[in-house]
Amino acid sequence: MQARVTVSEEGASGGHGGNEVDWPVMDQAMIDSIMAFPAETQGKGNQSLEPTVLADGTKEFHLTVAITEWEVEPGKVVEAWTYNGMVPGPQIRVGVGDKVRVVVDNQLPAATDIHWHGVMVPNSMDGVSPYTQDPIEPGGSFVYEFTTREPAIAMYHAHLHGQVAIPNGLFGTFIVGEIPLPRGITVAGREIPDDLVISQEIPMVLNDAGVIGLSLNGKSFPATQPYTGTVGDWVLIHYYNEGLQIHPMHQHQFPQLVFAKDGIPLDHPYWADVVTVAPGERYSVLYQLVDPGVWVWHCHILTHAERADGMFGMVTAFIVDE
Repeated sequence: MQARVTVSEEGASGGHGGNEVDWPVMDQAMIDSIMAFPAETQGKGNQSLEPTVLADGTKEFHLTVAITEWEVEPGKVVEAWTYNGMVPGPQIRVGVGDKVRVVVDNQLPAATDIHWHGVMVPNSMDGVSPYTQDPIEPGGSFVYEFTTREPAIAMYHAHLHGQVAIPNGLFGTFIVGEIPLPRGITVAGREIPDDLVISQEIPMVLNDAGVIGLSLNGKSFPATQPYTGTVGDWVLIHYYNEGLQIHPMHQHQFPQLVFAKDGIPLDHPYWADVVTVAPGERYSVLYQLVDPGVWVWHCHILTHAERADGMFGMVTAFIVDE
């Protein structure tokens, strides 16, 4: 006899009301969805954007804003609002004191602008039309120019029509210099080595709305990127929340050392099993891969990670080798 139990759909699929659930079928759907990870999809976001260095040393970047097809998960292709055809937009990384020039070409059907969230810039470059500039009309362009002043774990995104543009994909990461790591300190009895070496740095952009929906770096499980490492490695993560909800991010097995918020080093770093990131916030964390295995990494709002037809959304994993 098959097991059929009446449960609320909220527990089964995120809705409301009563529903008969065929648990063996749901069991298999869940297993199948998990075993599909990692799934191949077209497109990869957050790719590094190399500048053209001008004669005076200015680093010039080009961003084209357009609506393009984006495969969020296998078979789910949406009309995303993109920078250079990717979600998140290309990662821009510069040094402190660099002269930065960003040429924006608007191919959207709507006017737009770019706000440099967390970067100190002149008011005329803040990207809040019509206060600081005229909107960039469809078919038009605008040049942002500023000199960076201090380290920043920042992001860039549209400000005009932000409630539509950002959830639909108009966001990217912007890193200035390096924020100091908490080397040579002891936090809650755990020692951070003086000679700490980072094996990899991962910008993790969270979203939950628009055509992109519940996603990590523009992809929904099982199309999210798996991460790999070796026992003993130290990993640096920057969480960015470009969504509309908070997201409690949980890495199985490895406690996260929160040492900076919004790119500002904390006077008192702390260990956390779950790091809750609100919209617009950035958190920088360190953790060490101390045990081998496949360790799941996900938002702990359960309906952001599972639904009736299986695992989806804000889930990935760290695969740790001996």
